[in-house]
Amino acid sequence: MPQLTYPATTLFREVTSQKKEIYYPECDGKRMADNTLQFHWLVTIKENLELLFKNQPDVFVAGDLLWYPVEGQPKIRYAPDVLVVFGRPKGHRGSYLQWKEENVPVQIVFEILSPGNRRQEMEQKFAFYEQYGVEEYYIYNPQRHKLQVWLRQQGQLRELGQLNTWVSPRLGIRFELVGTELQVYHPTGEQFYSYVELAEQRYREQAVSEAELIFAESRIESAETRAEQEWQRAEQERHDKEMAQQRMALLEAKLRELGLDPTKI
Repeated sequence: MPQLTYPATTLFREVTSQKKEIYYPECDGKRMADNTLQFHWLVTIKENLELLFKNQPDVFVAGDLLWYPVEGQPKIRYAPDVLVVFGRPKGHRGSYLQWKEENVPVQIVFEILSPGNRRQEMEQKFAFYEQYGVEEYYIYNPQRHKLQVWLRQQGQLRELGQLNTWVSPRLGIRFELVGTELQVYHPTGEQFYSYVELAEQRYREQAVSEAELIFAESRIESAETRAEQEWQRAEQERHDKEMAQQRMALLEAKLRELGLDPTKI
């Protein structure tokens, strides 16, 4: 029986078609937070950063999102508590696949510690962030009220030591450790608010805006009413003048019928 042969291109297509598409999970099976305090700080930092960059379409902020820096390596990944990427558009993502983001790495990372975090885990995260291009790395321990900051210098993340006050070079936000409390401020000096406080502030601003709008509309209506009244008065005066002129014309005509000259009376 003659042996069948296949062109090289056909064989390549068959081999290629047998390759399975690589799956990049959008969940690592871990909880976003272990307790309410950790969750509070995660949400507070993420939402305030969203607010800070709301008018900048090329700044992407996310919380608990898996970052895959290397195509074809789904096991190389971590999900920072909060991440910021400059140079990428806002929008929903199931994960941050760096090769689909013009290969722009995550530049800012926040990790909020909980009692469940282990030293080995944090060391692995640090090595990951250092290797794949993070420029500013923040770890806050709300139980111990401790803030640690690393900056990329000469290709490595270097810790800045004990800080009581610090301003982020990229974000412009200010951190202050006051007693047993961390306070974070916008570049404008306004303090970071919790989600509930942000909602209340927006409600107050909306109420003020609505009150100002109602006041402005009331003033416009009053001005329109006054203008209408002035027009009506002018119209009435014009009408009265026309009627007076008509009566005068009738009177003059009657006098002339009687043989009298109105101009001499």
